[in-house]
This record gives sequence, structure tokens and C-alpha cells, in this order.
Amino acid sequence: MFAEVSVLIFIRLVIFITLATLISACQSTPSSSIDVNLNVDVLYFDDAFPNYHNISIETPEDIFSLDADMLALVENVLKPEQNIKKRASKLLDHIFKREDVNLLYSSNANVIAREAYHSQTANCMSLTILAYVLATEANLAVNFQSIDIPEYWVRNGQYNMLTGHVNLLIKQPRKANTFVFLDNGLLEIDFDPYAIKKSFPKKIISKDRILAMFYNNKGANHLANKNYGAAYAYFKASTKADKNFSSVWGNMGILYRVTGHNTLAEKNYRFAIDLDTDDLTALTNLSMLLGWQGKIEEMSKIDKALLSKRIKNPYYHALLADEAFYIGNNDQAVKFYKKALRLDKQNHEFYYGLAKVYYRMNKFLAAKKAIQKAIVLNKMTDIEEQYVAKLNFLKEVQYH
Repeated sequence: MFAEVSVLIFIRLVIFITLATLISACQSTPSSSIDVNLNVDVLYFDDAFPNYHNISIETPEDIFSLDADMLALVENVLKPEQNIKKRASKLLDHIFKREDVNLLYSSNANVIAREAYHSQTANCMSLTILAYVLATEANLAVNFQSIDIPEYWVRNGQYNMLTGHVNLLIKQPRKANTFVFLDNGLLEIDFDPYAIKKSFPKKIISKDRILAMFYNNKGANHLANKNYGAAYAYFKASTKADKNFSSVWGNMGILYRVTGHNTLAEKNYRFAIDLDTDDLTALTNLSMLLGWQGKIEEMSKIDKALLSKRIKNPYYHALLADEAFYIGNNDQAVKFYKKALRLDKQNHEFYYGLAKVYYRMNKFLAAKKAIQKAIVLNKMTDIEEQYVAKLNFLKEVQYH
């Protein structure tokens, strides 16, 4: 599961939210009319959300702080280890061991470091923040990285969440009289082995960008739950943390769109695209808005460029399959999942999606075979438990 960074996207049938990282996209998109040096105050609309000031926003100190238990872990377990790589390994061991923190992944658990440590549940963003604060306190030289994964969506009710991924890069301290920093002096801490295995392009990002991503994720979840005042409060906080983070401007555009402020929605989409011409999410949502406005020529140009970028992405076809499943078009869903699998035969989620469709079609044997393939390909214990439970259920259905 990739680390969420939310961006809301509109794609014809449903709204998309971007869970924030950088998105690969379409260089051929027509340039927009918004100046990136614009005073961004014109993109806010406080009066539309009069109670947003009442929303309690976590401060940076809240998000990145440690408590006594966390400090004790650092002092008693991590710092005594002199070897940097072993110290980093101990950090991971103590986060995931059952007798210690035993953290479990949950996509909706966008929480501060202390809550992640004590609740034992967090999403990838919060897991990474927790590892960062512990590593920093343990005197490890650490940077955040964004991972340029293919567009990957997860449904949240009527919304689709476009997820991104972040991890940590720990650097071996430079020794005295050493002038060359070798690649083998680097160590990555990543909570998704798939991202490491695939060797996607990576980019070091600032702590301010992580803060902006955290607020953006919170805002996206509030938007999906129709808590529009809270969504606006978090999106605005995200832009204040890092005004160059394109995803949040796109998400704010969606907030304006669903609350009936189309002119501001378009301005925000275009500003997001100017900040990052590779922001496919903002481009998709702009295309939808242009379609509703009857601006078919510009919409068609954007759609053509988007399709050329997405056509070889298996997750795009899985998205189309999910949308077909959502509206009850089972035959189309099977077709799109099979297309996704032709592009990536090793993805357990595609087989699981196919199993869901077959089950709805009363094709229980086909569903069973798809689940069995998903189990073989999956490498995460908690997901395997879910798949095995569904397989056992299918076995019961098949013979009764």
C-alpha cells in the first residue's frame, strides 16, 4: 500500500482525491493563464466556510514531537548501537515487533507521531513521520523522499483517492577527512517493500512539504466525508506550509467545485497545473469542469493528452474496472481488470478485484481461482489473512 498523499480528482463518474505526491503526467497540456508568482490570497475564499477558524489544526510541534516513552526507546535501545545501519534496523524492529510498538497499517489513520506510536495503527505517511522523529532523536541523518510511483487509486465511498508514496533516507555520517560520499552510505526505510523492489524514481523533499502533505491528507478525508469547513481549514494550512505543493491547490479546486464556486475551482486547477505541469489529477478535474462549462475543444485536448500518458499504466485500467464495478457493469469490469493484468501479471490487487466481479456474477469457481492467485502474489500478512478468509467463504459458497 502506497503512502497516502491526497489529491482529489474528478473523472467523469466520480470525484478523485489526491493523497499527495508528485504525479507523472502530460507535458503537452496547453499552458494556463495563472501566474505562478500570483498572490495566492486570491485563491482563498474564507467567506464560503465561515466556521473554518474553529477547526483545531495540529501544529508542526504536535505532529513531530516525542513523548517520554518514545524518548526512552531512543535512549535505551537506539542510541547505544554505534553502527548506523544496525541502529536504523533496530528502529524498524522495535516499531514492528509485537512485544514493542507493533504498528499496523491503516490507510485512514493519518495521525501525529505520538498517536501512531501509542495507537499502533497508522498509514504510511504517519509511519514515516514516526520513523523520522525517532531517527532524528537517535542522531541519524535523515531525509524525506517522495517516490514517483504510477498513478494508483483507492476508493473511499463516492471518491477515488490517488495515492502517492514517501519514505526515509538515512545517510551514513561523513567521517573526518572523508570527501567522497558513496552510494553505499545510504539506507532507505520504507514501509512498502513493493516500492523499494520496483526502484521508482525518488526525490528528496523538505519537512515543510511533508507537513503540507499531512494537512492535505486530513483535508481530503474531510472532503470525502462532506465536512467542507474542516476540509478548507486543512487545505489552507497545507498551502501555508508549502504554497508550491500543487496537489493541495487541485484539492481545494475540488472543494470549490462541490460547493458551487466554479470560477475559483478553475483558477485553483490552473494554478496547480502551472506549479506542476505533470499534475494529472488537476488536469483531469479541469477537463471535467470544462466539459460541464461546454468548453469541449479544450477539454478534448486535455483528455487526449491524459489518455496518452495513462494508457500503459495498469492502475488506470484497474480504475476503469473499479468504476465499471461501482455502477454494476460487470462485463466491462472483467475486461478492464484483464487489461490491467496483461500489463502487470504480478499485482495481487487486480486478481482480488477480478474475484469480486466474478463473485457478483455468481462465477464462484472463477472467483476462487482469482483469490488463490492474489494470495500467492501478496506479500503482506494482514492482507493475506483477508484473502484467506474470503477464499474460505468462497469454498463454502461453492459447495452449498
